[in-house]
Amino acid sequence: MDLATRRRRQALFLFFLLPGIAMSSWVTRTPDLRDGLEASTAQMGLILFGLSLGSMIGVLCSGRLVSRFGTRPVMGVGTALIVAGLAVISAGSLLSSAPLVMAGLFAFGAGMGGGEVAINVDAADVERITGKTTMPILHGCFSLGTVVGSCAGIGATAARLPVHWHLAAVTLIAAAMLLYAVRAIPAGTGTGAPGEAGSGRPRPKLWKDTQLVLIGAIVLAMALAEGAANDWLPLLMVDGHGVDATAGSLVYTGFAAAMTIGRFGGAYFLDRFGRTAVVRASAVSGAIGLLLVIFSDNAVLAGAAVLFWGLGASLGFPVALSAAGETGPDETARVSLVATIGYVAFLVGPPGLGFLGDHWGLRTAMLVVLAFVISAVFLAPAVDTCGRVAAMQDQRR
Repeated sequence: MDLATRRRRQALFLFFLLPGIAMSSWVTRTPDLRDGLEASTAQMGLILFGLSLGSMIGVLCSGRLVSRFGTRPVMGVGTALIVAGLAVISAGSLLSSAPLVMAGLFAFGAGMGGGEVAINVDAADVERITGKTTMPILHGCFSLGTVVGSCAGIGATAARLPVHWHLAAVTLIAAAMLLYAVRAIPAGTGTGAPGEAGSGRPRPKLWKDTQLVLIGAIVLAMALAEGAANDWLPLLMVDGHGVDATAGSLVYTGFAAAMTIGRFGGAYFLDRFGRTAVVRASAVSGAIGLLLVIFSDNAVLAGAAVLFWGLGASLGFPVALSAAGETGPDETARVSLVATIGYVAFLVGPPGLGFLGDHWGLRTAMLVVLAFVISAVFLAPAVDTCGRVAAMQDQRR
């Protein structure tokens, strides 16, 4: 691996780490944010709709923007929006302004939806260049970021540090990381590739690829499982199992730690057992964790079950992205399409759970997530692309 590629790979670690820190920083403070805004569960769902709206705009525009400008500017602007959104959420907390928090979440979602799709396209290109299983480790950096951010959130919650000061400090750190990392990303990746997602003409052909659609369904299920925990797990433990805010943040940290372990250790299991077995085992683990969290009335057991939930959700998204790029030509378009599906589920799906939770409780709302995760158990064979890769190699010869 040459020096430029090594620096690019290290920069991608930071581009994955930064959103994890930023997201978990405000997620761990959602009970305090809710109390400061005096919002109900349904109102919190409406506030989180800002995240959904921004995310939808971001993911729908990302493929076209990458095709026109390349991954570097889209990654840079998207991550800058995440930083700016965090600053606005901080200001909204200071002023106890729900509209301002919603606006901050809108910017945050637009940055996540647009920037993260571009980051995954760039990461897939690095994986292709190096020939190494890299995507799970890169996504592991996102999970590591959620661990770091949630640990800081636990400390801030226990110390009763005001939410606005906490988020302001994270904003400054995130801005410094962005300025350092963006310089190592080369220009031009993903530009003008035929079949680019967002170009309009080839998209129907991609949707006709049955294997790619099934991979997209796996990503949807597993990204929803991860996103639901990121948005609602602290409140789920506080409101659904009666623990205090610090304990709720601690449980979320356990989830993030399990995600991190699963992703950093995933390459070994993928090389030894193959993608299908790993994705299927992940889905089973996630389903077991969700079942216990939903139906157990023991808060300690539910908190421990979150570890199964985190391990289960850890590998579905990155493994499916790697598989998507191997299903046929126009790798960038395929990765972009599946990443878009994943981020729609990750960022847009969870706020809808808040509306269900207001009527039937958050524990009951998680049955929707459970149903999707169970479906991934049966869809797992779709990530086996050995036959497709061999066919493409024969065609090139």
